Amino acid sequence: MASKSNIFTIASETGYSVSTVSRVLTGQAEKFRISKKAIDLISETARRVNYQPDLVAQTLRTRQSRTIGLLVPGIDNPFFATLAGIIIKMLGDRGYHTLLADSRESETEEEQALQMFLGRKVDGIISVPVSSSAARLEQISQQIPVVLIDRHFRKTNLPYVCTDNYAGARMAAEYLLQRGYKRILAIQGVRSSMPNQERLRGFEDALKRQAVQYAAVGNAFSVENGHDQTIALFAGADKPFDAVFAFSATILLGAIDAFRELNMKVGKEVGIISFDNNGFLDFLDPAVTRVEQPLREASELAVETLFSIMEARREGRPDPDLLQRLIPPTLVVRSSC
Repeated sequence: MASKSNIFTIASETGYSVSTVSRVLTGQAEKFRISKKAIDLISETARRVNYQPDLVAQTLRTRQSRTIGLLVPGIDNPFFATLAGIIIKMLGDRGYHTLLADSRESETEEEQALQMFLGRKVDGIISVPVSSSAARLEQISQQIPVVLIDRHFRKTNLPYVCTDNYAGARMAAEYLLQRGYKRILAIQGVRSSMPNQERLRGFEDALKRQAVQYAAVGNAFSVENGHDQTIALFAGADKPFDAVFAFSATILLGAIDAFRELNMKVGKEVGIISFDNNGFLDFLDPAVTRVEQPLREASELAVETLFSIMEARREGRPDPDLLQRLIPPTLVVRSSC
């Protein structure tokens, strides 16, 4: 009964009604158009009296856990760490907690994470899928709203928000052509993943009718993959390629490390371009040209879509129109190629 007493205490000390206090403390202030003055006073008083909500009782009473499951395939990858950080902040701003899980590019671990989300009775799921079929997530979406981000399935009734990976890879390859490179190597990531397949398709479509040599190797979005493929192809006396297109920033870092081992100067002896943007790329020598994904825009759309479905279902309305969107990336030009 302590949390209930605390709500009454906060109401008494602030002069606001119990219902207003409850709405602020459960993240519903915006919905009920509660003033910023009231929010600030109630929040500060709650902190001062060390208010602790009874989450179990709250879930039973409202049938809402105010928790969203977020599933990514590799939190050690800076791209997914950044994506998760953005989404967690956006969910927190709406008064929701995030239950974060890492599938580690494994369908088995993805299923375990989904089972965990169901057991914790999350209100919704945002997922970067790794499975080859949409069937399981589509089944879950009948019970809990599911929105895909970064990766999607070719045929699915699930909403998704992703980068246009085909357009981004084509943009990168065409830029290398404009810069005069004639022998271009792509180091790709997980071959079964939708982003990798679309990047490979864009890369090949840009080059297949051009008077250039090209190839694609690799099988993981990892530093090790970038390093090992680069060593294998550039260690000999003959240099078969004059430019490298890394399909992720992690692959890029491995390739750069390998070129340093080989005493090859990036930007002079070999050009390099990367998919994914990260601030640290401007601090490398030389700074790296890359394809920037619209992470914030995609995250905002994914969160908004999830909450619109959640609200419609709470109110007994049909799900909103299906959103399946590819957002175009941009090219950030620096001095690596």
